[in-house]
Amino acid sequence: MKIIRYTDKYKSQWDDLVSNSRNGTFLHLRNYMDYHSDRFEDCSLMCADEKDRIIAVLPANISGETLYSHQGLTYGGWITDIKAVTATTMLQMWEQMVEFLRSEGVRTLIYKTIPYIYHSYPADEDIYALFRYGGQLYSTLISTAVSLQENRLAFNENATRGIKYALKHGVIIEHTNDYSQYWDLLSSLLFEKYKTKPVHSLAEILLLKKRFPENIKLYVARKEDEIVAGAVIFFTKNVAHAQYIATSEKGRILKALPLLFDYVITNECNMCEYFDFGTSNEDSGRIINDGLIRQKTGMGGRGVAYNTFKIEL
Repeated sequence: MKIIRYTDKYKSQWDDLVSNSRNGTFLHLRNYMDYHSDRFEDCSLMCADEKDRIIAVLPANISGETLYSHQGLTYGGWITDIKAVTATTMLQMWEQMVEFLRSEGVRTLIYKTIPYIYHSYPADEDIYALFRYGGQLYSTLISTAVSLQENRLAFNENATRGIKYALKHGVIIEHTNDYSQYWDLLSSLLFEKYKTKPVHSLAEILLLKKRFPENIKLYVARKEDEIVAGAVIFFTKNVAHAQYIATSEKGRILKALPLLFDYVITNECNMCEYFDFGTSNEDSGRIINDGLIRQKTGMGGRGVAYNTFKIEL
């Protein structure tokens, strides 16, 4: 078993492993990861077995003496072959990885785990390895996800009233490719409220949409011709994950978001096991947005932890 640093010549092998893994998503494919290669120094790793078969990959970037589970991704630890990697194999991988990283001058590892809702088969061996190698919990973000199984929680009374109000006042929901208009709304709201801008520029989200047309979709709420709310949804094997949720003042008055999410969950998530509203934190989880939590739990969501660990090598 050996650790190999990723280069472009391994692209097809990397993508094959991710596509057939038990815990990888389209975010871990190189055509997604590499769109922001100018922002990060890639230091992704691969693990090959004794027959030189790639059995696991780790999306990562390096800064100074620290290796990060890729900072451009929401989640992403070791992505593993469903048959080849057991708890014993994972410990062997970590032994080789630690030795490799030390030889490369890396002194600290910041490691993001992949939340269980994104697993197509159980894949928590890396969490056990973190324990064995002295990993310390570095941050926890709390997301809010709806189970789409038979025991799905219904929208609460406030959300249900909001849906009826929006319908009564002529709000309609549609899937659209009008990212330009929506990005104008999103950008202005983010700047007004947080003095920030979307992580993805309009050009970047359009590029990713072109590369992954079935995985990235925009849904908006309109009042006549005006977009008053919306969300970009990332569809993975098991999860529909909401990104870039925004609503204008008119959208808030019209209660457009409950109607939008009811539409998406009811009509667009038939192949998914979970709908993930995303995290509701600032400052690496130390601050929680109570208003967002109330809104998301009111639509049937409950907590899923996005954990990051730190190991001194």
